[in-house]
Amino acid sequence: MTWARHFVPLRDRQADWSMRCAMLRDAERFIYLSTFYLDYDDYGAELLDLLLAAQGRGVRVSLLIDRFGQRLGGTLMSPHQRAELERALDALSRAGGRVTHYHPPRWLQRRVGGGQHVKIQVSEAGNLILTSGNLTRTSFSHWREYAVAVSGAVVPDIMASWEKIGGVLDPGDSLHLAVLARETPGDIDMAYGFCNPNLHQGPAGPWLWQGTNALTDRMVAMVEAAEHELLISSFYFKPAPVLEAAILRAARRGVHVEVHHSHRQSLSATDLAWVAAAVRYPQLLEAGVRIHEHPSGEHSKICVVDRAWAAFGSYNFEEPAHDRLAEAMLVSRDARAVGPALSVFDELRAMSDRQEVTKETLAAWPGPLAKRIRRWGRFRWWL
Repeated sequence: MTWARHFVPLRDRQADWSMRCAMLRDAERFIYLSTFYLDYDDYGAELLDLLLAAQGRGVRVSLLIDRFGQRLGGTLMSPHQRAELERALDALSRAGGRVTHYHPPRWLQRRVGGGQHVKIQVSEAGNLILTSGNLTRTSFSHWREYAVAVSGAVVPDIMASWEKIGGVLDPGDSLHLAVLARETPGDIDMAYGFCNPNLHQGPAGPWLWQGTNALTDRMVAMVEAAEHELLISSFYFKPAPVLEAAILRAARRGVHVEVHHSHRQSLSATDLAWVAAAVRYPQLLEAGVRIHEHPSGEHSKICVVDRAWAAFGSYNFEEPAHDRLAEAMLVSRDARAVGPALSVFDELRAMSDRQEVTKETLAAWPGPLAKRIRRWGRFRWWL
C-alpha cells in the first residue's frame, strides 16, 4: 500500500478535459501521455495542438499510442481524418516530441490484438490523471467514463510501469517525481495494480496461455472477499473465466452482484462485443447476478466491494484485459476514494435509459438475434 496526497474524481467529462488541457498548457519540463487510441476529431486535434505548443516552448513531450488500438479506432475515422492525424503526429515528432506506437514483442501477440490499454497523463507538477477513456469525442461527449487525478507517492508507482507499456521514461523525470512525492506525503491509502501479460508469454502469445495475471488475481481477490455487495461497471461484461467463476461464486453465496455495462446499440460499428457478453447472460442470471445495460454507453471500469473497497482504472471485465492488454487499476479502502465510486452506481441506477436484463428479456429476443448470439458467442475469446 502506498499513499496519495490529493484525489479528485472526474466523472464529469468536461471537468476531465479542462484539467487535462490545463496540465498541458501549464507544463514547464515534461509531459507523459498514453492512450489506447487517438481520434482526429475536435478533441484529438486540440490535444495535439497543445502538445505541439508545449514541445515548442521546451517541454519534453512523450506520447504513447497503442498500435492495435489505433488501427482499430482508425476504422471509425475518415481517410481525411487519418491523414490529418498522421500529419499532426509527424509535426510533433519533427518538433522533437517522442511519439511511440506500442506493439507487443511476439508475432502472435500482435496478430490477436495484444497491446497496451493504460491511459495516463502526468507533468512535472506531479499530478497524474488515470482514466477509463480514450482521446476521442466519444469518450468526452458520448459514453460515460471515470477518471481520477492523483498526486503523492502513488504517482512514481504508476510511472514505474511506463516502460512496461512501451514508453521511455527519462531517469531525471522519474527522480523528479520521486522527490516531489517524498516532499508532499499524503494520507489517502492507494495501491496501484498493473500487469502487461504480453511480457510473460512465450512464442504462442496468449494462445492457450495459462500464466498468472497479477491484476486479474487482484480483482479475483476483491470479488472473493465480498460478503454483502459487489458492484461492477465495464464497457462490455465478458470477464476471463477465472474472474467470472469468482463472480458466480459470490452471487451463489448470497452476495448482491450488480453489473452495469453497455447496450447492444452503444457501439455503432458492431454488436459483436455485446454478443460475447450476452452469450453468458443465462448463467449469470441463474446465479443471481443483476445485469443492467446502458444504451448511451457505459465505458467506466469500476469495482466496489461491500461499499468499503474500490478499484478503478482501465481494466475492462473481459478476456483481452487478462491475456492480451496491459491494464492498470488504482485500489483503495479510503472513504474519499470509495465514496465517489459508489456515487457512480447511484447515477447509473437513476439513468432513464437503463435497461435491466431478466430471464424474460432473453425469452423475448427475436429468433435471428438468439441465433446470432449462439453462432458468434462461441468465439467469445476473440471478441
